[in-house]
Parts: sequence; C-alpha cells; structure tokens
Amino acid sequence: MKILRRIMSVGLTAALLAGSVTFTAPKYEKASAAPDEYHDDWLHVNENAEIVDMYGNPVWLTGCNWFGYNVTTQCFDGVWSLNMHDALNQIADHGFNLLRVPMSTQILLQWKYNEPDPYMVKINTYSNPELSVEGVEGGTPKYSFDIWNMAVDWCRENGIKIMMDIHCATTASNGHQLPLWYDSNYSTDDWLEALSWFAEYYKDDDTVIAIDLKNEPHGKNDGQGMAIWDGSTAENNWRYAAERGAAACLEQNPNLLIMVEGIEVYPKFENGKDWNSPAVDYAHYDDPNAQAFHGAWWGGNFRGVRDYPVDLGEHQSQLVYSPHDYGPLVWEQEWFKKDFTRQTLLEDYWYDTWAFLVEEKISPLLMGEWGGFLDAEHDPTGDNRKWMGLLRDYMIEKRIHHTFWCFNENSGDTGGLIAGGTNWTEWDQEKYEFVEPSLWQNEDGKYISLDHKIPLGKSGNGISLTDHYNGSSNPNTTTTTKTTTITSTTSTTTSNVTTTVNGTINDVVPDYGDANVDGTVNLADAVLIMQVKANPNKYSLTEKGERNSDCSGNGDGVTNRDALAIQKYLLGLLESLPE
Repeated sequence: MKILRRIMSVGLTAALLAGSVTFTAPKYEKASAAPDEYHDDWLHVNENAEIVDMYGNPVWLTGCNWFGYNVTTQCFDGVWSLNMHDALNQIADHGFNLLRVPMSTQILLQWKYNEPDPYMVKINTYSNPELSVEGVEGGTPKYSFDIWNMAVDWCRENGIKIMMDIHCATTASNGHQLPLWYDSNYSTDDWLEALSWFAEYYKDDDTVIAIDLKNEPHGKNDGQGMAIWDGSTAENNWRYAAERGAAACLEQNPNLLIMVEGIEVYPKFENGKDWNSPAVDYAHYDDPNAQAFHGAWWGGNFRGVRDYPVDLGEHQSQLVYSPHDYGPLVWEQEWFKKDFTRQTLLEDYWYDTWAFLVEEKISPLLMGEWGGFLDAEHDPTGDNRKWMGLLRDYMIEKRIHHTFWCFNENSGDTGGLIAGGTNWTEWDQEKYEFVEPSLWQNEDGKYISLDHKIPLGKSGNGISLTDHYNGSSNPNTTTTTKTTTITSTTSTTTSNVTTTVNGTINDVVPDYGDANVDGTVNLADAVLIMQVKANPNKYSLTEKGERNSDCSGNGDGVTNRDALAIQKYLLGLLESLPE
C-alpha cells in the first residue's frame, strides 16, 4: 500500500507567509479558526509507513494510558486522592509523550449538549482545590468537561499530546467488555456524532493529536455480538464502521491521526470456514487447528487487512493500525504454552496477526495497550516478565509506537505505573525502569516531546522536537538553541504565468501551484487550497485557479496533496511542479 503524505496545516502555513517564522513557547488561549501556532504539531504517515512531523522527520509516540473518564468517576481515576496537575507533570517528567485517555460515547455527547454530570465527579478538592468551582480546598467539584479541559491545558504546558479513545458506548466500569461500538443505549449514529463533535471541538488545538475510534472490537459467533472484518456494509463490520468513524473525524479535522484497532477472530477461509461457523468445535476442543477462527487478543487481529485494508481516501496519510497485546497473566494463550521466544511468538501469533503490517511497511503500528505485572508475587514463573521484555525490545527495534497500560494503580489484571496499595502516591520503580528504555529519548537520555516548541516535562530532562532535530534534517531550516527560523524562500515567481498566442493572453495552460492566480507560487496558495477543502462554503477557486492547483497526481482534481506538493516545492524538496 502506498501511503500518501500530508505536510503542514493551514495554521502553520499561513504563519509562514511573511517569509519566516520563529518557534517560541506559546501563550495559550483557546484557538479560533484563524491560523496560529497551535497547528504546527500535526503528524502524518509517509510513503515508508513512518509517522512524521511537518518536515518529514520521523517521530516516536511513546506514551501511557490513564483511564477514568470511561467509567462513573467522570475524571481520571485516582484524582480522588492525588493532585491531577502534579500527576500530569510526573507523567511528562518520566518521559511519556502521549496520553491515551479512554472515554465513552455517553460522556462525549453529555459534554456536547452540556448535560449535567449523571454521576458524582470523584474529585478530592482538598488535594485539587483548582478543580473546585470556588477554587478552594473542599469546594464543589467543577463540571467534568471543565475539569477535562484543564487537563488538556496541563498536558499542553508539559509537551504531552493526547489520544482520545472511545473505550465503550455507555459509561461503565465493564463497558469495554461489550464487543461493539454500539449497544442498547447508543447507536452507531450516536458514536459517529460523538466522534465528529470531539474532532471539531479540538480542531484548532494540536494538543489533541489522535483519536482511537473504538477500544477492542471483539466477539465470536456465539450470540453475544461479533465484530467482523470484510468488504460488506453490515452494521457489525468493523472495517466499514472504522472508515465511517474516520470520515466523521477527518471531515472536521483532516490532520488527526486515526487509530484503527483490529478485531478478535478471523475465519479460516482456507479451511472452508466463514463468519457463520460455530465459535468453538467442541468435538475437537483441544485442537486449535480444528477451530473455525484464527484467534487473537480483543482488538488485536488484523488478518483482514490483507484482503480488506481500511480506505480513508485522500486522508490515507492519517491512518495508523493499533493492536493490543498482553502476556500469559491476562490469559494463557496457545502461543504461551511452550518455552516461547521472539521467533516462536512471531511464527505462532504476532506476524500473521499484526506484525506483518510493520514488517512489510504496509502501515505504522501503535500498540495501544501492553503491560502487566512483573513482581514475583503475581508472576512466580517469570513468564509475564519474559513476554514483556520480548515485546518491548521488538517494539524498540521496529520503532512501533505504543501507549503502556497503564498509569492507574487500580488495573486488576496488569497493575500500573503507580504502585498498587500506595494510595496513588508512589511510582512502581521496578516497572518504570523496565518500560523506560522504550520511551523516545536522545543519546543523552533526554526525553523527546512531540511538540516543536515545548520540552517534555518540567524537570529539565525533556526537550522539544525542534531541540531534537535542531533543524538539521530540513536543509532550508536554520536553528538557534531554542528557536527555529525558516529562512527558505517562500515566494517564487511562476515561469509560465501566462502565454501569448497571436497577441492574446492564453490562461488555459496551467501555472502549476498558483492557486490564487496572483502570478507567484507561495505558501498563500497552499493555504487557499486547504481552506477550500476544509470550508468550501467560505472559500473557492477560480476556474484557472483549479487548473493551477492540480499539481500533484495531475488530473485527479484539487486535493490536500496539491497543497503538500506546493510546500515541498517551496522547501526545495521538489525541483518543479507538477509533482
């Protein structure tokens, strides 16, 4: 699969129109639709199946999960004890540059319509006076959405990016156990509405950089509900639903990374099986080869991608597949019933289930959940530690993005980065030291933010993305210690603005890149193209402007790829247009 590349958003591009821009630490206020400095950190996928920044520099998303908004807490779990602001500071200082936040369709629609919190928000306002209405210790907790937006602010100031995950339809502690993105309370249309609203609300704030469409679609053909993956438009076809969910998000913000998880089982079509086959052949219960389906962890099965890849059309550059993987303490899977090694895991499970996507450069992967207990009390055989080490090292080697499960101390089957039984006061140092090598850091051990301006954390052991690359990978960029100035030419006179035939101006020959037909190719042309695509009711192109704009994939009409081609041309990455 050739994955197209997107570069720069309207916000940054417009900021470059004057000829140069200096990246400095931002002063936050909620962004409007006008271009500003909160549009320079969007990420995309290039033709080599890498996630890259606006200059094409590879990045590595290495984060953790913190759940609570998906359950009746209606906030991060643990804020009934710890200070939320301090906890986010600690997550950043420990080197996690991405926070995956489980939520529900219910809470997003509650926020959209400004409905009252249906449950008591579990906030200790003695520990968190800033989260109270009065701003005092022991005050009344604020509305859950107001608290969430404070968390977004505090992530931003720490250089942490956010990935929202719809964990379940209805808010519930066991909501993730239901197999589908809809239930008896919330339909597929409700899910799409929630996704669209969330994407639109944060479209001008690149702190929220990604959306995980649905946590762990799963189910077998056992009457309990089943996520399938094929070319149909069946309501329970996750591949079809994922394309619709992605469209709902990208229509509002075409710069979001879209995480698509897998399913649980896939038919053994080679053995004549299909989706209607019995879930288990009890006559051959002990023979996994006799069963109808290739099994996997919930959300972990991507076998269907070979025949039915997710198609995001012009936004394909925003697609990332996101498996989950766990060890034998969560469930004693078949592939653990031996002296397993990396090679046996690849042969027995990983490769055909999800690893082929990164091995064959089909798509980047983000391991949305992985984790588990390491201590001897929970893991007396050491097999869980062994599995965690094998997966960690494989992800480091293959540059697989990941969000560790989890920060919470109250995850019953994995434990957390916060040590259990400490009332949310102490990190599990053994576990953190085990995970820490898989966090993005430079040769000096500095943790790298996904933000071009803001270093990760406040301890002094984090750096910004600009600090890391120092502009060296972009030949048209020069840098100083903490700022980057774009010095490349941003306006080029077109060589064929018009042609003259028998003394008459002929505007039929395209002046490739000159979208606004002002006689020059500059970043204003890229801005106009993206504005037209984002808001065609407000912005438009002339007939000649449309011909001029079609400068990538010549003949396929005006797309965001044309804006990308103009920017590559201005940065010296293309010698001429069309691309």
